[in-house]
Amino acid sequence: MRTKQEILDLIEEEDIEFIRLQFTDPLGNLKNVAVTSRKLEKVLDNQYAFENEKIFKIYEDELYLRPDLNKFAILPWRPQQSRVARFICDVCDGNGNEIDFSPRTILKNTISKAREKGYDFYINPECEFFLFHTDENGQPTTVSHEHAGLMDVGPVDLGENARRNMVLMLEEMGFNINSSYHESASAQHEIDFEEGTPLSMADDLITFKSSVRSVAKTFGLHATFMPKPRQNQAGSGMHLNISVYKDDRNILKDYAGGDKDNPGAWFAGGVMKYAKEMCAITNPIVNSYKREFNNVPKLHSRKGEDVKLEFSFADPSANPYLAFAMFINAGLKGIDEKLVPDESLSKEDLPSNLLEAVKLFKESSVAKDALGADFVEKYAVSKENEWDEYMSQVSDWELQKYLYRI
Repeated sequence: MRTKQEILDLIEEEDIEFIRLQFTDPLGNLKNVAVTSRKLEKVLDNQYAFENEKIFKIYEDELYLRPDLNKFAILPWRPQQSRVARFICDVCDGNGNEIDFSPRTILKNTISKAREKGYDFYINPECEFFLFHTDENGQPTTVSHEHAGLMDVGPVDLGENARRNMVLMLEEMGFNINSSYHESASAQHEIDFEEGTPLSMADDLITFKSSVRSVAKTFGLHATFMPKPRQNQAGSGMHLNISVYKDDRNILKDYAGGDKDNPGAWFAGGVMKYAKEMCAITNPIVNSYKREFNNVPKLHSRKGEDVKLEFSFADPSANPYLAFAMFINAGLKGIDEKLVPDESLSKEDLPSNLLEAVKLFKESSVAKDALGADFVEKYAVSKENEWDEYMSQVSDWELQKYLYRI
């Protein structure tokens, strides 16, 4: 745990001039307030207030950003003089209490509830994304001149230099990266993390997406975590490998040994049963449902590694704080209910579009238990509005299909 004085000393030693105070809104969008180093002592005393009515709409009073001292990092792609750093912050009320509507706090509360039952979790995400060209105005396109496939190398893989820089800069920030490579679709890439606690992984994923976009921009590219940016090509997922521990023992080992009547198997059964109620969080945008996915996990017990469950239905547009909270809560409910995994499940058992997902989410006791009933209600309204906006659009497909003959 870093102290306040250690942070202040480091800022002076590293010539850091600007500090970004980062947090996420309920939909998982990264928000940012920049202050100069001269204001930092006030910030570290939890005195930075911001107007919140357009972000956390259920609170009328000012909210405060409280930096997590362990989540301080210098942004290596920014200038090396008058450098830029960031804190990940908790969102608090005027009394210093974290608000229940903050995604980071929701996950922290879920982790605490799991620990009260004796469970700990480790997650290593595998996050896919596309690198596309920008136009003459610097705006993103879906254009790429490469035709590389799975694990191809340069010069076929035109994005390998950008991907290398992303990994190097992430590691400079303290990330533990397991591997990186070209994925199956042209212009598609994957960077995999080493495992960590749910909170540390959620924090890292939020920073990861921002960092990847920033590094891509230095190469004249646009990085997108949109699940399905191109028709007739594979979409991008966010595979989650999860280990479940109780009393310092990975309880998935019994399930891996073929026993389906034990807590490790029941955890998998809970996620499988309640996946359809989770999709409004794990697959949160209209575009999510144009990507192929299912909710049957894979069990991994590779040489030299611990046993993990790999779930592939989440996508990188998800808010990781909320997604992890849902996975943990659904798994714990599976343990409570002793749910045997149903491996006959398929994509057809999941919602086919965002509206279906939101309807299931609104009535879900798992969602309300994990996120809070008030959060579920307001999140659902936001997503229903998003669906209505989508349905009001006239697409190019409709014009091509109907304009000339109807």
